[in-house]
Amino acid sequence: MPSAGLLSLLDDIATMLDDVAIMAKLATKKTMAIAGDDLAVGAEAMVGLHPTRELPIVWAVTKGSLINKVILVPLILVLTLIAPWSLTPLLMLGGAFLCYEGVHKGLEKLGIGHHAEKSEGPALPPAELEKQKIRGAVRTDLILSAEIVVIALNAITERNPSFFMKALTLSIVAFGLTFAIYGLIALIVKADDAGLHLVKRGGPSKVIGKAILVTMPRFMKALGVLGTIAMFLVGGEIIAHGLPGLDHHWLEHLIAGITTAEPWASILEKLAVIAFGVIVGLVVIGLVTLSSPLVGKVVAKFKKKAS
Repeated sequence: MPSAGLLSLLDDIATMLDDVAIMAKLATKKTMAIAGDDLAVGAEAMVGLHPTRELPIVWAVTKGSLINKVILVPLILVLTLIAPWSLTPLLMLGGAFLCYEGVHKGLEKLGIGHHAEKSEGPALPPAELEKQKIRGAVRTDLILSAEIVVIALNAITERNPSFFMKALTLSIVAFGLTFAIYGLIALIVKADDAGLHLVKRGGPSKVIGKAILVTMPRFMKALGVLGTIAMFLVGGEIIAHGLPGLDHHWLEHLIAGITTAEPWASILEKLAVIAFGVIVGLVVIGLVTLSSPLVGKVVAKFKKKAS
């Protein structure tokens, strides 16, 4: 009977959606740490903006992040079919870039070398500064998004889903986390406006408003530091786990040789990953600095031939 066929179809759809919901929950749980890092890095990118431009820039970065997901989800799914071996090297390149960015930011803040000169030059026009911040945030988001998608993929692969189920689950997790992360960033950057509104209202809410206004600048500075640390943590972990010829958990084994007592073992492991990320970033900075004159000569020669 047609009605029986329809009921059977609806039952299959309900079962499929239930499976997707379970896998999405599992994948989201596995990616919460990297999502937290993404939140810290994203919020740090919004520091120093004019209050009237905060939300438009958050939205611009959100759109950039969504485009990243539109590219990454199909790309990673295709790579799992035709070249699964390529995912680790690509992620390691992204990890090296995050470490490089972290060291670059650190050197700028410390006022060391040509990184300091760049920050001490003439102030950029507001429109150019906005474009620079958006480009930098979207570029960093690309690496963190790739890590989120791959971790989510590894989490759901254990359940041996079909290709369609993988694609649907990854899309839900990737796009859902994007709106969650940048929604929270929008709330964070506008918290001071909410505090000012509460102060103007007066009454008992005035105390809360003042507390928000006093706390938020410090909170944003702390997020800036956490965002830089997150780059080393994520980048260092990607590279440490992807190094060829070493056990995937070599860092954990190294820490276990010092202590297995919690929470000290976990804290030491995170500190070791951060230190490793800083070393990788310094190495990449050194390689970029040494190769810059050579690259400049090659580009100049190419331009000369072209003209």
